[in-house]
Amino acid sequence: MTIKTILLSASLLFCMGVPLLAQDQSNSKVLDKDGFETLFNGKNFDGWYLKLRNGDDVLAKKVFAIENDMVHVFNDAFPEEYELNTGENNTHGLFYTKKTYSKYILKFEYKWGSRIANNFERWQYDAGVYYHVTNDAIWPTGIEYQVRYDQTTKRNHTGDLIRPKDVTYDWYRAKDSETYLHPKEGGVLDTSKSWLHHATLTRNFKALDDQWNQCEIIVMGDKYTIHKLNGDIVNMAFNLNPSSGIIGFQSETAEIYYRNIKIKEFDEVVPAETFLK
Repeated sequence: MTIKTILLSASLLFCMGVPLLAQDQSNSKVLDKDGFETLFNGKNFDGWYLKLRNGDDVLAKKVFAIENDMVHVFNDAFPEEYELNTGENNTHGLFYTKKTYSKYILKFEYKWGSRIANNFERWQYDAGVYYHVTNDAIWPTGIEYQVRYDQTTKRNHTGDLIRPKDVTYDWYRAKDSETYLHPKEGGVLDTSKSWLHHATLTRNFKALDDQWNQCEIIVMGDKYTIHKLNGDIVNMAFNLNPSSGIIGFQSETAEIYYRNIKIKEFDEVVPAETFLK
């Protein structure tokens, strides 16, 4: 095929409204028109690896089943209640990127199914995404974007921050509650040493209605992280440690679907104000 033919074909596609993918010549990444790279290709776990608490690689492939371009956690191969409240929690786990990331926007979608498992009685409809992971133990050393819905209180917890041992960051809360508030809006530095930091309360979420939620994690090395849910900023933290690491998506206490996992990396820190407008 000649260069002239290639250019003509590209021109025809553009005129027909077909989006063209950009090619990052530095490392041959295929990027969409907004500069995002697809992390999960919908067909297999190329670029990822699976890990369960019990170390069973065969079971991990069943827990993290790939169906219709999605990762389906606890699919039809599992009963409606799987090892419920046994204390074993063997299928707690994550599928991790093989690559380390530091400054980026991570986007993904999730929705809940009906099956429940493990320690559901304590942590209802619970999953999450860990980033800046430096130790891939179950559970990891890293920062968590919590994905959770408590049907007993009808409260959304997606966007909560979880800070495991050996992880540090600065987090600000409202003076009269235990939810996030930016310091410029009156938030005060939390000094409680708590491991759980609640997102701003919102009704802009989908729970047990078979509808998808759109999530974003905007993180710039050690400077800051922003948690977004369905377009709204619901949480934020500053002065992060670790400042980079792999990324992992959880299996925990309930059936969940993940799809459209993609990332946009940055060479330099983008000021937080860019995303807070």
